[in-house]
Amino acid sequence: MGIAANELCLYVIRPTLVYLNRHCPSAEALLLGIAASQSALGSALHDRRGHGLYRIGETRHQALWDEYLARDPELASLVRGLASQHAFLGGPHLELTVNLRYSTAIAWMLVEAQATALPAADDLLGLARIWRQVFHPQGRLRDFTQAWHTCIDQRLPQAS
Repeated sequence: MGIAANELCLYVIRPTLVYLNRHCPSAEALLLGIAASQSALGSALHDRRGHGLYRIGETRHQALWDEYLARDPELASLVRGLASQHAFLGGPHLELTVNLRYSTAIAWMLVEAQATALPAADDLLGLARIWRQVFHPQGRLRDFTQAWHTCIDQRLPQAS
């Protein structure tokens, strides 16, 4: 069993996006859907595909720093500010597993690096296309939508 979708959004995804000055409902929905698709909202945090909620591989993590964040020192500093002070230096990839806000920031930076226009927050197929493009090129759109319905629809509080 993973993290409750509403709590992941409220306590991790939203504050991270606000901190990065990237907050919008579509970004929230996309990151929530990616976490659902990649790890069932944290049911398993490590496998051969990558680390943490978003299953980010070490090579992609390093390339993001070298090829994207290094070009924008202010943004790099902001993202680095989410990492643990000492643990990051000794094991930066472990931060993807143990530090939810840092891994969320890195996941968002992977999306941003692709310069992809975001669909509406309720456009599941549009969100699925971005997930497939950025995180899982061999994935099927229905894998994303099924993960959404299984992990998110059933766990978000119902409006009264």
